[in-house]
Amino acid sequence: MSRRGLIVQKFGGSSVANPERIKRVAERVIATKRRGNDVVVVVSALGDTTDALIDLASQITQQPSERELDMLMATGEQVSVALLAMAIHELGEDAVSFTGAQVGILTDGTHTKARLVDINVNRVVQELAKGRIVIIAGFQGVNLNQDITTLGRGGSDLTAVALAKALKADECEIFTDVEGIFTADPRLVPQARKLDAISYDEMLELASLGAQVMQARSIFVAKRFGVPIHVRSSFSPREGTMIQETSKAMEDMVVSGVSLQKDEAKVTVRDVPDKPGMAAQLFRELAEHHVNVDMIVQNVSREGSTDLSFTVIKGDLPATLRVARSVSHRIGAGEVTTDEGVAKLSIVGIGMRSHSGVAARMFEAMARERINIEMISTSEIKISVIVRKQHAERAVRVIHKAFGLEKSRRR
Repeated sequence: MSRRGLIVQKFGGSSVANPERIKRVAERVIATKRRGNDVVVVVSALGDTTDALIDLASQITQQPSERELDMLMATGEQVSVALLAMAIHELGEDAVSFTGAQVGILTDGTHTKARLVDINVNRVVQELAKGRIVIIAGFQGVNLNQDITTLGRGGSDLTAVALAKALKADECEIFTDVEGIFTADPRLVPQARKLDAISYDEMLELASLGAQVMQARSIFVAKRFGVPIHVRSSFSPREGTMIQETSKAMEDMVVSGVSLQKDEAKVTVRDVPDKPGMAAQLFRELAEHHVNVDMIVQNVSREGSTDLSFTVIKGDLPATLRVARSVSHRIGAGEVTTDEGVAKLSIVGIGMRSHSGVAARMFEAMARERINIEMISTSEIKISVIVRKQHAERAVRVIHKAFGLEKSRRR
């Protein structure tokens, strides 16, 4: 007898935002089952439930315990999985729902941004053997103390990819409210084109740079273990975008996408003593407080001191300022200033490895529009710049056109 296929499907919050959408998801899951597949479904909380729960907590306290915050946020997915199981039962198929803890999703002890340690899939395999559709709450797990933990924003993507790896699934489908991965946000660039395929490296960069379609950590896991991902729409039967290993066709495309991240803040520590170890003290302490620093620029020394600027996500700004001001005082530096009127614009493409002049084309396009660049960061397949927020969306459209990424243009 031929082996049945095993499909992991993940449905995001917009896909299960109300009872009607939950019923449509149930129909889609059952259709996959009836094509002869075993099906494991990972579900996010309904719509904006997680944000609503965080807002509810903020009405009680501005500094909630992270452990209790995880207890609260994990309830959103528990609602989703139960309702989806009920919808599948109503349509005549057998299904069973589980929390992350019930299926052995083990994490470290960090709350609100836990890291996966292991997944024990025995219970899932047993239920699949009974012919059931298995529905698992995304975004959550349990640590060694049996405390509920959550995996950070977009954590359901990570749950799905990790389960696909642990179960040796044939495919991992990520269903969302867009039809795949586009060359830019279609809301900003109406002529943005859907990509048939994108490499793990490119998607990892785009996810890290503000693209909201996939969580960056989930792409890292997919790349590490070679899990192919199919990103597609919950509301359309069309094929989406495959995230996979690099192909020659991908390398022929110099730039695959343009991304924009608006929740950046620039921090400047003025008059830092120009001697070894000053920057190390600052960035070591920021790391100890789990602050991820992005772009860094140090100005040319003048009279024994220099200004040091770097960017962080706005959500990390309060912690960043506390650390930066403490270190500045201790090392004899000057004031710490902030600028929240900036945005980060990036281009990504594995074709950059073998094509010259990419940066020049990007900077010339911005110069023609008189858009000033404040900071620059590069990697092998990425160029990022900091610009004023009021010019950011126009800059995305200008650069998207400069690299010929529109629907009407050939690759």
